Amino acid sequence: MASRLWASRAASYLRISTFNRGFASVVKDLKYADSHEWVKVDGNSATVGITDHAQDHLGDVVYVELPEIGTPVKQGSSFGAVESVKATSDIISPVSGKVVEVNEELNDSPGLVNGSPYEKGWIIKVEVSEADELKNLMDSEKYSKFCEEEDAKH
Repeated sequence: MASRLWASRAASYLRISTFNRGFASVVKDLKYADSHEWVKVDGNSATVGITDHAQDHLGDVVYVELPEIGTPVKQGSSFGAVESVKATSDIISPVSGKVVEVNEELNDSPGLVNGSPYEKGWIIKVEVSEADELKNLMDSEKYSKFCEEEDAKH
């Protein structure tokens, strides 16, 4: 807490705006992987991104490695990476299928992952090949509890 207060005062002195986050948001109608990706399924189409919790822990995102359209993805396997000022992290696919669209806006504005992780910061759209895999994912309530337990360990 003291370091956050110091950082806030330093930012104020340097006239840098900061946003104090008490908790990460979780969207009700999405499914979540324990690797902190979300998926919104509409028929056999799925939109994938990283969660608010993940982007909060990563810090300011400076680069997103996107796959090529047509690339096959497999649930639990990496399809790209997110690079932040703190670390680089693999992006794990929560579903299996084929990439049908990538969010090209992230090439010029990777910070959309921070500012709008569930809307403008989506990463890929996938044509789902294994719909029954969705059973392996968490709903918003389970994911919230998962995040609380994970944060308590650190």
